[in-house]
Amino acid sequence: MLTRLKEEYSITIETLESFSTYWIDSQSGLDWNCIFVLPAWVTVWLNHFGKGMTPYFYAGWHADVLIGIAPLLIQNGTAQFVGSADVCDYQDFIAAPGYKQDFFALLIEYLRQQGISRLNLGPVRADSAVFSNFTTLAHNRHCMLRSEPEDVTFELNLPATWEEYLQGLSGKQRHEVRRKMRRLHEAGDITYRVVSESAAVRDECAVFLELFRLNRSDKVAFMTEKMAIYFQSLVQELAHRGIVRLGFLELDTKPVAAVMFFEYNATIFLYNSGYDDRFSSLNVGLLSKIFSLRHAIERGCKKYDFLKGSEVYKQRLGAQPVQLLRYYADLC
Repeated sequence: MLTRLKEEYSITIETLESFSTYWIDSQSGLDWNCIFVLPAWVTVWLNHFGKGMTPYFYAGWHADVLIGIAPLLIQNGTAQFVGSADVCDYQDFIAAPGYKQDFFALLIEYLRQQGISRLNLGPVRADSAVFSNFTTLAHNRHCMLRSEPEDVTFELNLPATWEEYLQGLSGKQRHEVRRKMRRLHEAGDITYRVVSESAAVRDECAVFLELFRLNRSDKVAFMTEKMAIYFQSLVQELAHRGIVRLGFLELDTKPVAAVMFFEYNATIFLYNSGYDDRFSSLNVGLLSKIFSLRHAIERGCKKYDFLKGSEVYKQRLGAQPVQLLRYYADLC
């Protein structure tokens, strides 16, 4: 459906299939920099948690140039991102550089025409397109706007070498990292292996889920049968796209800790982790993350995103906080 809003600008409502096609098309010109709104992710979320919901993929155009996409759910006149905060750490709109303000102005006008009176957008990063462009435009168009802090994510710009990373830590933390790694190596034969091939990731997801449930009661409560099936489907879909990785820390060939992370746009996203608490005295949970950091540096990645949560270890490993916010906008 094509709705003309002003000369040479228009909105179309796309299907999930065409939404996916725009992502795959490297010539689309859009900034696909938020992993939690990638079509592959959205597809899995809708399949597992979107029963009874109708997603709307609003695409903005300047003549025949695609300038942005807003994946939204609409309920009782309120629009929100496709997804949920329990499995999507933060979200954003997808827009083309140089067209972001045009796209957001177009989107606000279109949503008003469709009788959508309220937006509930979050969590979003403080450097997101929503924060940087959309909220300013909403304010200028006399939308009532309110924001509130929701959480925090931590990220680290990666140096070229592991030794350079260690030198960037405080003296105390550098000593602690080296001491913990030395104690672990003294305990037995240590291997850290990363699984990235699609079939292997799918096959070893069960090992990750077992380790995820082993060390904390809240993780056991979170990883219900429904959630485990979601994780398996997410791993399978993103492995097919070459994005997901499983990192296993093994002691004498036995998996004692694991991390699930995504490698996308030269960034590592640490999505989840688990460890066997029988080996907690060796700090295997923390060390599995440290090994994944070293792996990221060796891969030549530029950034490591620890994702949502204010756990103290993230700062100790050199990461800096980025505020996550939720925005409410009344469009009337």
